Amino acid sequence: MALEIHFVPIYKDNYVYVLHVPGSQEVAAIDPGEAAPVQAFLDQQGWRLTEILVTHHHWDHVTGLPALKEVTGARVTGFEGDARRIPGIDRTVKDGDILHCWGVELQVTHIPGHTLGHIMYYIPQAQALFCGDTLFSLGCGKLFEGTPAQLVESLQKIASLPPDTRIYCTHEYTLANGLFARWMEPENEALKAWITEAKQRHRQGRPTLPSLLSTELAANPFLRLEVPEVRRKLGRENAPTAEVMAMLRYAKEHFR
Repeated sequence: MALEIHFVPIYKDNYVYVLHVPGSQEVAAIDPGEAAPVQAFLDQQGWRLTEILVTHHHWDHVTGLPALKEVTGARVTGFEGDARRIPGIDRTVKDGDILHCWGVELQVTHIPGHTLGHIMYYIPQAQALFCGDTLFSLGCGKLFEGTPAQLVESLQKIASLPPDTRIYCTHEYTLANGLFARWMEPENEALKAWITEAKQRHRQGRPTLPSLLSTELAANPFLRLEVPEVRRKLGRENAPTAEVMAMLRYAKEHFR
């Protein structure tokens, strides 16, 4: 079954993803942190919002929920452990749950680290992953609540998906992340090629997303914690993986 994935830009660098099956007037929205741009897009298309899927509770992912729910009556779905932090939640899910929308299967996986209640939605039919703020192109989300070990495990879950999986994260950070990634691995040819392509997309006014998981595995330092060059750069050649992650996050947050 064909599935259309539309980008609705909000705030400075967020994306809301609108999922639509051709022939249907009903759609789902993922992480609508702002209501007005989403509703304007739906009105333009003549579509009706019936499902809202949330990856985590941060304000720029959930602020639009009350207004959209009031106007559309859409059902809000989020992680069971975050029910009290997601406004207007109607349905809770847990790790391993499978949702169905218009014949489309969405697999739910718990991926703590950025927050303790973060989840992702994977759609095998579309080879698409909606991972919120856990993984970015050439980067990953900050550890606001979880531990480095939790983030390592969560990223390993993403890394285990098919390499042709398309990564739909929620922020347009690719080029900024690329500066740090180039500092980490200046001779990485896959990284150079992806940055070149991302810059071309940006010049054309297009999102740099989605990226391919295969690209991220070859170029994203946060998925390359066992690579000798990454460990040497951090001075952690023989350290446990969680310690390498902690050092890499520290280096990223202090990179200028």
